[in-house]
Amino acid sequence: MPVRSERARLTSLYAGLLVLAGALLTGVVYVLVQEGMYSSISMAVTTAVPAQRLEQPPSSWPTAFPTGMPSAAPASPAPSAGTGVVPHEALAITRTVSDAAGSAALDRLLTVSVVVFVCYAVLSVALAWWAAGRVLRPIAVITDTARRLSGENLHERIALQGPPGELKRLADTFDGMLGRMERLVSAQQRFAANAAHELRTPLAVQRAAAEIGLAGDPSPERVARMRSKLIEAADSSKRIIEGLLLLAASEQGLKERRRVAVDELARQAAAALADEAAEQGVRVTVRALPLTVEGDPVLLERLLHNLVANAVRHNVPQGRVDVRTGPGIGIEVANTGPVVPSGTVPLLFEPFRRLNERTHAPGEGAGLGLSIVDAVARAHGAEATATANAEGGGLTVRVVFRGRQAAGDKRSRG
Repeated sequence: MPVRSERARLTSLYAGLLVLAGALLTGVVYVLVQEGMYSSISMAVTTAVPAQRLEQPPSSWPTAFPTGMPSAAPASPAPSAGTGVVPHEALAITRTVSDAAGSAALDRLLTVSVVVFVCYAVLSVALAWWAAGRVLRPIAVITDTARRLSGENLHERIALQGPPGELKRLADTFDGMLGRMERLVSAQQRFAANAAHELRTPLAVQRAAAEIGLAGDPSPERVARMRSKLIEAADSSKRIIEGLLLLAASEQGLKERRRVAVDELARQAAAALADEAAEQGVRVTVRALPLTVEGDPVLLERLLHNLVANAVRHNVPQGRVDVRTGPGIGIEVANTGPVVPSGTVPLLFEPFRRLNERTHAPGEGAGLGLSIVDAVARAHGAEATATANAEGGGLTVRVVFRGRQAAGDKRSRG
């Protein structure tokens, strides 16, 4: 039956390695002891019982050796005068005693080694099972947390406590992913709620105009006024839908890439909004150094248009808009205008976020301008940031292209 538990697999691996190491150690010790056993015991016997004492054995010694033990050679010379044992017989006695002692010691060593090895193997399995559980515990915590997660409890975190290591980094990475998912889900929920609210208003206006404004026998003046209201509501709905579609297209990434002259797009955006800027008394200044980007020209044109349009519309009479481009700058659009609280600046990149509440005035935007700028910038590997101006109010929005994606060129302007 295959082992399916990761803990069982790790236990088998750890226990197998430990048992193998124990077997090798036991075998090496046994071989080394066996090789040196005879010489060690012989040395000990010779030292403890000198040859002179063997030549004069006590009267209690047996005259014959036990069965299986070597006896003195039959052709051995006769004992010398005054001696009881010839030298050859003394050597045989020493060897026989050494062999008997070595064999008994090796048998005892083997028995003890087997018992100790069995105990060691059992203990190794238990320790391997415990160690595998300790190693896999963070993974079990991550698995349990992932199973519990849903849209309602994305705020939960693993918060694994322990020394730095691979599993600690895994848990921290999972926590970071949960944070990003929570922000994404929250943003999507706000986006859906805001989109529904923004689209509900023009639809309600159209329904009211149709049910109330045109009820009875309306006069031509009333019909014209209601017609204007309906067209304005339809235009508002169209702008919102177009903005949502453009935002969705930007977040899906780029479908084509080619070299785009961003400085030319900046001049075109300023020229397209020149009449609107003149109506509001806003002066637009363009200082565009050559800047070429690999990207989608349609999306980049919309990015520049939204930046300049926001800077013109959210301004003050006799205000100004400064547009700059360049390799070391990227895109920068600064304007004068109302003072923007620093805590509100990051929220302006969220869909339908405005500095002030919507008034539904003619020409008012849907609140998707900077959201589209941020989505287009991310699709091009760029970063869009905004900073509240310390003097004169207003904002400075920058789009910085990373790496080698942005570069100047030497286009002639003859």
